[in-house]
Amino acid sequence: MQLTFEEKYEAIGKKESLYEGIFVTAVKSTKIFCRPSCRARKPLAKNVVFYETAEEALKHGYRPCKICRPMEPEGNTPDYIKDLIKLIHKEPYNKIKDWDLKEMGLEPSHIRRWFKANHNMTFQAYQRMIRINSGYHQIQGGESVINAAFDNGFESLSGFNDGYKKIFGDSPTKTKDKNVILAERFVTKLGPMFVCATQDGICLLEFTDRKMLESEFKDLCKRLDAVIIPGKNKHIQLAKKEVKSYLTGNLKDFTVKLDAPGTEFQQSVWKVLRKIPYGKTWSYLDQAKKLKKPKAVRAVANANGMNRIAFIIPCHRVIGSDGNLTGYGGGLPRKKWLLEMETKNR
Repeated sequence: MQLTFEEKYEAIGKKESLYEGIFVTAVKSTKIFCRPSCRARKPLAKNVVFYETAEEALKHGYRPCKICRPMEPEGNTPDYIKDLIKLIHKEPYNKIKDWDLKEMGLEPSHIRRWFKANHNMTFQAYQRMIRINSGYHQIQGGESVINAAFDNGFESLSGFNDGYKKIFGDSPTKTKDKNVILAERFVTKLGPMFVCATQDGICLLEFTDRKMLESEFKDLCKRLDAVIIPGKNKHIQLAKKEVKSYLTGNLKDFTVKLDAPGTEFQQSVWKVLRKIPYGKTWSYLDQAKKLKKPKAVRAVANANGMNRIAFIIPCHRVIGSDGNLTGYGGGLPRKKWLLEMETKNR
């Protein structure tokens, strides 16, 4: 299941994040090593050697690239961004403009690029979302809509209502009794992820580059009659801790509670998925037989594809009947890495 030299070399040309944590690229002519998604010019194949980890590249005399910084976790949040986000949460009513950023010694264009790349929205949109979320909590606590609007820096009630509808899909008065899904972005050795949870458990754990992510968010909101807002609870904290331990080979069984809505058939498929032993693989046919529905292989595969909770509901342990790897929402390179990691540590 190891990637070939040709597969790795092709991957660095695409500058994708799917291969983060799987290998680093070392360039013999410059003695520099990079992460797979580095934006630097692609080196000639004859000058390239691949290592599994940054530490291994360092031991062979290579220096970390100053552009992609392979010694730092991919997607990690710089301290100045953390401070900025803390300020936004602490003072949601305070609109931070380009002039304010420059006064803080920050370059506005750099801030805009970071928020667009890591949160898929502009810096101003992020601020607006936090102000509206703050207003949402006030309304949930019994505050009037107009007070929530002006307390959070909105100059008009209509501006607050319009922004509120864009995020929550309805007016403030109609969402007062909706459930809440908390969401947090965090960094793993295989790339950044989103973890979402209700008060009952984890409902989503996905890589931020998953193509279906936006659809999954919308489906969750619909199924749980909920709104998604930034935040954390005990389930999110435990999930982050267990994911880190799992990816370092130190955890085989997750204990965090789940709240995974789906059809009756999907629920039955996901239940069987959780029975696949750590470090083992089943085929879709094996899954179908466990469900006593041997002819439902395609339906089982579709249900696997609708799983929103990576690792914990381990759809990466399902392969084709011929032994070949099949599709995985996090990308086949990550699937290969996970299976090899589990085989090594079982």
